[in-house]
Amino acid sequence: MTAYITGVAMTGFGNHAPKTSLDLQAEAATAALADAGIGRGQVDGLLLGYSTVAPHLMPATRFAEYFGLSPAYAHGVQAGGATGLAMVALARHLVTAGAARNVLVVAGENRRSGHAAGDAARTLAEVGEHDHEVTQGGSVPAYYGLVASQYLHARGLRQEDLAELAVLMRRHACMTPGAQFRKQVTVEDVMASRPIALPLKLLDCCPVSDGAAAVLVSASENGIAITGTAQAHTHQHLTQSPADVALGARQSAAAAMAQAGCTPADIDRLAIYDSFTVTLAMFLEACGFCAPGQAPADTRAGRFDHDGALPLNTHGGLLSYGHPGVAGGMAHIVEITRRLRADAAHRRGFIHADGGVFSANVSMVLEARP
Repeated sequence: MTAYITGVAMTGFGNHAPKTSLDLQAEAATAALADAGIGRGQVDGLLLGYSTVAPHLMPATRFAEYFGLSPAYAHGVQAGGATGLAMVALARHLVTAGAARNVLVVAGENRRSGHAAGDAARTLAEVGEHDHEVTQGGSVPAYYGLVASQYLHARGLRQEDLAELAVLMRRHACMTPGAQFRKQVTVEDVMASRPIALPLKLLDCCPVSDGAAAVLVSASENGIAITGTAQAHTHQHLTQSPADVALGARQSAAAAMAQAGCTPADIDRLAIYDSFTVTLAMFLEACGFCAPGQAPADTRAGRFDHDGALPLNTHGGLLSYGHPGVAGGMAHIVEITRRLRADAAHRRGFIHADGGVFSANVSMVLEARP
C-alpha cells in the first residue's frame, strides 16, 4: 500500500501575537483538512510536533481535545528540525500498515511572540552537550559557525559564496505571500549584516518566527505519493560527530531515493532544510545534487531559481519565509506538495531536514502520479 499527502496548509510566518501555539496549530489543521476535503471525524491518527513555548507531557492528546478529535492513534514527536519530516514518515508507516487511514500531522508555535527575550536561544542551546559545549558558551549559531568555517576552508570558498544562498532564498520569499521577509537583499547586504557566529552573519541565519503548518497523510490515492523515506542518526553533539559531519544526510538521502527507485538525476524539485546558509550548501552536496564545494556556484548560476533546472525552496525557506520550530521544516513539505500538484512537468520532489547539528537526518521523496 502507498500513502499519499492529500491535504497541506501553512500560515504566514512572522509575528502572530496574541495567538498561542494551539491557536496556530488549529488554524493550519483546519486549512489542511479543508484542502483534503474531509471532516474532523474522518481523522483517525494524529501526530503533533513539540512547541518550545508551550511544552506539554501529552501534546497530541492535548491538541486532540482542543481541536475536537478522537483519534485511535495519537503521538507527540521530538527530533529537532527533522521533526516535521519524521512525523510525515511515521504517518506513512501508520497508513501503509493499516493502523490508520487519515493521519493529521500538525506543528506550530508562537516562538517569536511567546518567548521572553533570549528564551528561545537558551532553549535551543540544549542541543549542545551540557558539560563540554554549553558551559563553554555554545549555542546553535556557534556550532553551525564552526561547521561553516570548516566547510569554507576545506572547499576553498569565501563567506561571500555562502551569501549567494541567502540572496536566493530572499528572492523566492519576495514572490511568496505570507513570508516573514519580502525585501530583496544582495550579497553585499548579507556581508554588511552584523556578525552572529563568524563566518555566519545575521542574514546567513534563519529568523525566529510564529507560525504553523499541517499535512494530512491518507490511504486515498487522490494526492501526492510518498515513495521513499529514510533516517540516519550519527550523533547528537557536535563534539561527538563523525569527521564527515554530513554523513547522516548522505545515508538518509541515498536510502530514501533507493526506496523510491530514483537517483538525484530523477528529481525535479528540492526542499532542503536551510536553518543557516551553510546547512543548505552542505545538504545540497551531501544529498547528491551538487559536487563538493559547488553549491554556491550552482546557486549563482541560477540552477536553483524558480525557473531554473532544479527549483529549490521556492517559498523562501527557513531563511526568509521564516522558522517557527517544527512548522518551519514542515513548510518545505507543504511547498513541494503544492508545486507538484500545479506543475505537470515536474513529477518528483526531494525533501531533507536535520535536527540538532547535522544530528538527526530525515529524507523523503514525493511523486505526482497520473
